[in-house]
Amino acid sequence: MFLFGLPVLLPVVFLACLLAPARALEQGPARWPDTPAARRAAQEMLAALNTELLTHPSATATLERWCAAHGIAAPSEIRAERVREAEGEAPAEVRALLGADASTPVRHRRVRLRCGATVLSEADNYYLPERLTPQMNQVLDSTDTPFGKVVRPLGFGRSTLDSRVLWSADAPAAADGTLAFPAFVLTHRAVLTLPDGIPFSALIERYTAAVLPAPPH
Repeated sequence: MFLFGLPVLLPVVFLACLLAPARALEQGPARWPDTPAARRAAQEMLAALNTELLTHPSATATLERWCAAHGIAAPSEIRAERVREAEGEAPAEVRALLGADASTPVRHRRVRLRCGATVLSEADNYYLPERLTPQMNQVLDSTDTPFGKVVRPLGFGRSTLDSRVLWSADAPAAADGTLAFPAFVLTHRAVLTLPDGIPFSALIERYTAAVLPAPPH
């Protein structure tokens, strides 16, 4: 399969980031009872979030709506927490997706996206600064503002390369009789494009179990 004239691969580097061991997160998911109704509700909730992410260009805006709809925090504003020690050079596979040769600057941002105290996702964002405005680059370099908010004026689109739900209703329960969710329950790989179809950002997103805020009553 090809995207923008470039082969769409499942790169080893992307997979390594996607499946990296999770750190302990400050605000974990609610405890869900192991009942048939709870299992169905959790699966339906993950499917609904996945659909929202697949059908809207900005993951930041999608998470803000999700946070508000499910009462995760008030206000429901998403803020980014940079993880600068995890940032590095763009691998060759990412450069290929962005149409960037070895001499083209590619910047890397690793962030945790929070709604209130709750970490809803961790993301790696590789982007081409030359395709953003100087003002956008200044904000990205000097603040923790979410990428999607900074580049919103570009009117960008999103092409999903890979989407995986990492929990299913037939998963084993925990020893205490509650549902055992993994640290990350959903992953996406995507490319953001300008209105003319030119790619400017490659994303790896890992959504935490905290996107499942509360079990059904």
